[in-house]
Amino acid sequence: MCDLARALPSRSSTSTRKHSPVTLEQNYTAILGQLGEDVSREGLLDTPKRAAKAMQYLCRGYQQTLEEVTNGALFSSDASEMVMVKDIELYSLCEHHLLPFIGKAHVAYIPNGKVLGLSKVARIVDMFARRLQIQENLSRQIAEAIQQITGALGVAVVIEAKHMCMMMRGVEKQNSSMITSVMLGEFRENAATRSEFLSLIK
Repeated sequence: MCDLARALPSRSSTSTRKHSPVTLEQNYTAILGQLGEDVSREGLLDTPKRAAKAMQYLCRGYQQTLEEVTNGALFSSDASEMVMVKDIELYSLCEHHLLPFIGKAHVAYIPNGKVLGLSKVARIVDMFARRLQIQENLSRQIAEAIQQITGALGVAVVIEAKHMCMMMRGVEKQNSSMITSVMLGEFRENAATRSEFLSLIK
Protein backbone atom coordinates (compact mmCIF):
# COMPACT_ATOMS: atom_id res chain seq x y z
CA MET A 1 0.00 0.00 0.00
CA CYS A 2 1.11 3.59 -0.68
CA ASP A 3 2.48 5.60 2.20
CA LEU A 4 0.21 8.65 2.29
CA ALA A 5 2.74 10.56 4.34
CA ARG A 6 5.14 10.27 1.43
CA ALA A 7 2.37 10.98 -1.07
CA LEU A 8 1.49 14.24 0.71
CA PRO A 9 4.83 15.96 1.36
CA SER A 10 5.08 19.04 3.52
CA ARG A 11 6.00 22.39 2.00
CA SER A 12 9.50 22.13 3.51
CA SER A 13 10.15 18.72 1.96
CA THR A 14 9.00 19.81 -1.49
CA SER A 15 11.20 22.89 -1.44
CA THR A 16 14.31 20.74 -1.12
CA ARG A 17 13.42 18.98 -4.39
CA LYS A 18 12.92 22.15 -6.44
CA HIS A 19 15.16 22.68 -9.45
CA SER A 20 15.66 26.08 -11.00
CA PRO A 21 14.40 26.69 -14.56
CA VAL A 22 18.00 27.40 -15.62
CA THR A 23 19.15 23.96 -14.52
CA LEU A 24 16.26 22.26 -16.30
CA GLU A 25 16.91 24.33 -19.41
CA GLN A 26 20.58 23.32 -19.42
CA ASN A 27 19.62 19.68 -19.02
CA TYR A 28 17.23 19.83 -21.96
CA THR A 29 19.96 21.43 -24.07
CA ALA A 30 22.24 18.51 -23.22
CA ILE A 31 19.54 15.94 -24.01
CA LEU A 32 18.82 17.46 -27.42
CA GLY A 33 22.53 17.43 -28.23
CA GLN A 34 22.87 13.81 -27.18
CA LEU A 35 19.96 12.91 -29.45
CA GLY A 36 22.02 14.21 -32.36
CA GLU A 37 20.30 17.58 -32.80
CA ASP A 38 21.95 20.88 -33.59
CA VAL A 39 20.79 22.90 -30.58
CA SER A 40 21.82 26.13 -32.29
CA ARG A 41 19.40 25.78 -35.20
CA GLU A 42 16.52 28.24 -35.37
CA GLY A 43 13.72 25.82 -34.50
CA LEU A 44 15.44 24.69 -31.30
CA LEU A 45 16.81 27.97 -29.96
CA ASP A 46 14.08 28.36 -27.33
CA THR A 47 13.08 24.69 -27.04
CA PRO A 48 15.05 23.94 -23.84
CA LYS A 49 13.43 26.93 -22.11
CA ARG A 50 9.96 25.95 -23.28
CA ALA A 51 10.48 22.31 -22.34
CA ALA A 52 11.68 23.26 -18.85
CA LYS A 53 8.60 25.41 -18.27
CA ALA A 54 6.32 22.69 -19.64
CA MET A 55 7.82 20.02 -17.39
CA GLN A 56 7.48 22.24 -14.34
CA TYR A 57 3.82 22.78 -15.21
CA LEU A 58 3.17 19.09 -15.84
CA CYS A 59 4.76 18.20 -12.49
CA ARG A 60 3.35 21.08 -10.44
CA GLY A 61 1.65 18.61 -8.11
CA TYR A 62 4.93 18.24 -6.23
CA GLN A 63 4.54 21.84 -5.05
CA GLN A 64 0.99 21.32 -3.75
CA THR A 65 -0.38 19.86 -0.52
CA LEU A 66 -3.76 18.40 0.33
CA GLU A 67 -4.50 21.27 2.68
CA GLU A 68 -3.79 23.84 -0.02
CA VAL A 69 -5.89 22.29 -2.75
CA THR A 70 -8.90 21.70 -0.48
CA ASN A 71 -8.53 25.18 1.08
CA GLY A 72 -10.85 24.46 4.00
CA ALA A 73 -13.79 23.53 1.75
CA LEU A 74 -15.11 20.86 4.12
CA PHE A 75 -18.68 21.36 5.33
CA SER A 76 -20.89 19.78 7.97
CA SER A 77 -23.70 17.72 6.44
CA ASP A 78 -26.30 15.12 7.36
CA ALA A 79 -25.87 13.50 3.94
CA SER A 80 -25.31 9.78 4.23
CA GLU A 81 -25.72 8.63 0.63
CA MET A 82 -22.98 8.22 -1.95
CA VAL A 83 -21.40 11.35 -3.37
CA MET A 84 -19.77 10.81 -6.76
CA VAL A 85 -17.86 12.88 -9.27
CA LYS A 86 -17.32 11.02 -12.53
CA ASP A 87 -15.42 11.61 -15.77
CA ILE A 88 -12.73 13.81 -14.21
CA GLU A 89 -10.17 14.15 -17.00
CA LEU A 90 -6.58 13.60 -15.97
CA TYR A 91 -3.17 13.96 -17.56
CA SER A 92 -0.09 12.44 -16.01
CA LEU A 93 3.42 11.27 -16.86
CA CYS A 94 4.56 7.67 -16.56
CA GLU A 95 7.42 7.51 -14.07
CA HIS A 96 9.12 4.78 -16.11
CA HIS A 97 9.38 6.54 -19.50
CA LEU A 98 8.25 10.14 -18.84
CA LEU A 99 5.55 9.67 -21.48
CA PRO A 100 1.96 10.82 -20.93
CA PHE A 101 -1.00 8.78 -19.88
CA ILE A 102 -4.39 10.35 -20.37
CA GLY A 103 -7.78 9.33 -19.08
CA LYS A 104 -10.54 9.95 -16.58
CA ALA A 105 -11.19 9.27 -12.93
CA HIS A 106 -14.44 8.38 -11.17
CA VAL A 107 -14.43 9.19 -7.45
CA ALA A 108 -17.10 8.46 -4.85
CA TYR A 109 -17.33 8.64 -1.07
CA ILE A 110 -19.91 8.06 1.65
CA PRO A 111 -20.01 11.09 3.98
CA ASN A 112 -19.57 10.75 7.70
CA GLY A 113 -20.78 14.15 8.86
CA LYS A 114 -18.67 16.12 6.39
CA VAL A 115 -18.81 16.78 2.65
CA LEU A 116 -16.05 18.16 0.45
CA GLY A 117 -16.51 21.07 -1.94
CA LEU A 118 -17.29 19.63 -5.36
CA SER A 119 -14.35 21.15 -7.24
CA LYS A 120 -11.93 19.92 -4.58
CA VAL A 121 -12.37 16.31 -5.66
CA ALA A 122 -11.12 17.24 -9.13
CA ARG A 123 -8.30 19.30 -7.62
CA ILE A 124 -7.13 16.31 -5.57
CA VAL A 125 -7.11 14.15 -8.70
CA ASP A 126 -5.11 16.82 -10.50
CA MET A 127 -2.60 17.27 -7.68
CA PHE A 128 -1.59 13.62 -7.73
CA ALA A 129 -1.81 13.27 -11.51
CA ARG A 130 0.62 16.18 -11.94
CA ARG A 131 3.48 14.09 -10.58
CA LEU A 132 5.47 11.23 -12.09
CA GLN A 133 3.17 8.28 -11.56
CA ILE A 134 2.06 4.78 -12.23
CA GLN A 135 -1.70 4.45 -12.50
CA GLU A 136 -1.96 1.92 -9.67
CA ASN A 137 -0.38 4.31 -7.16
CA LEU A 138 -2.31 7.30 -8.49
CA SER A 139 -5.63 5.54 -7.81
CA ARG A 140 -4.68 4.71 -4.23
CA GLN A 141 -3.24 8.14 -3.46
CA ILE A 142 -6.48 9.81 -4.55
CA ALA A 143 -8.62 7.40 -2.49
CA GLU A 144 -6.51 7.74 0.65
CA ALA A 145 -6.43 11.54 0.36
CA ILE A 146 -10.25 11.72 0.09
CA GLN A 147 -10.49 9.37 3.08
CA GLN A 148 -8.04 11.45 5.10
CA ILE A 149 -9.61 14.84 4.45
CA THR A 150 -13.29 13.81 4.84
CA GLY A 151 -13.19 10.91 7.31
CA ALA A 152 -15.62 9.20 4.92
CA LEU A 153 -17.19 5.83 5.69
CA GLY A 154 -15.92 4.62 2.34
CA VAL A 155 -14.12 5.82 -0.78
CA ALA A 156 -14.01 4.40 -4.29
CA VAL A 157 -11.77 5.42 -7.17
CA VAL A 158 -11.68 4.00 -10.69
CA ILE A 159 -9.29 5.33 -13.32
CA GLU A 160 -9.38 4.50 -17.03
CA ALA A 161 -6.39 5.69 -19.07
CA LYS A 162 -4.42 5.24 -22.25
CA HIS A 163 -0.64 5.08 -21.88
CA MET A 164 1.63 6.52 -24.55
CA CYS A 165 4.48 4.30 -23.31
CA MET A 166 2.42 1.34 -24.55
CA MET A 167 1.02 3.03 -27.66
CA MET A 168 4.02 4.95 -29.04
CA ARG A 169 6.77 2.46 -28.17
CA GLY A 170 7.21 -1.12 -26.97
CA VAL A 171 4.25 -3.26 -28.05
CA GLU A 172 2.58 -0.27 -29.81
CA LYS A 173 -0.99 -1.34 -29.05
CA GLN A 174 -3.07 1.66 -30.09
CA ASN A 175 -6.42 0.50 -28.72
CA SER A 176 -5.24 -0.64 -25.32
CA SER A 177 -6.35 1.03 -22.11
CA MET A 178 -5.80 0.37 -18.43
CA ILE A 179 -8.39 0.34 -15.65
CA THR A 180 -7.48 0.47 -11.96
CA SER A 181 -9.73 0.60 -8.92
CA VAL A 182 -9.32 1.19 -5.20
CA MET A 183 -12.14 0.52 -2.73
CA LEU A 184 -11.89 1.61 0.90
CA GLY A 185 -14.28 1.12 3.82
CA GLU A 186 -17.91 0.53 2.85
CA PHE A 187 -17.05 0.15 -0.83
CA ARG A 188 -14.72 -2.72 -0.03
CA GLU A 189 -16.82 -4.36 2.67
CA ASN A 190 -20.32 -3.92 1.25
CA ALA A 191 -21.00 -5.62 -2.09
CA ALA A 192 -24.23 -3.66 -2.66
CA THR A 193 -22.49 -0.31 -2.22
CA ARG A 194 -19.69 -1.36 -4.52
CA SER A 195 -22.14 -2.60 -7.16
CA GLU A 196 -24.08 0.67 -7.01
CA PHE A 197 -20.91 2.65 -7.65
CA LEU A 198 -19.79 0.42 -10.51
CA SER A 199 -23.22 0.57 -12.14
CA LEU A 200 -23.27 4.36 -11.96
CA ILE A 201 -19.92 4.79 -13.68
CA LYS A 202 -21.02 2.56 -16.55
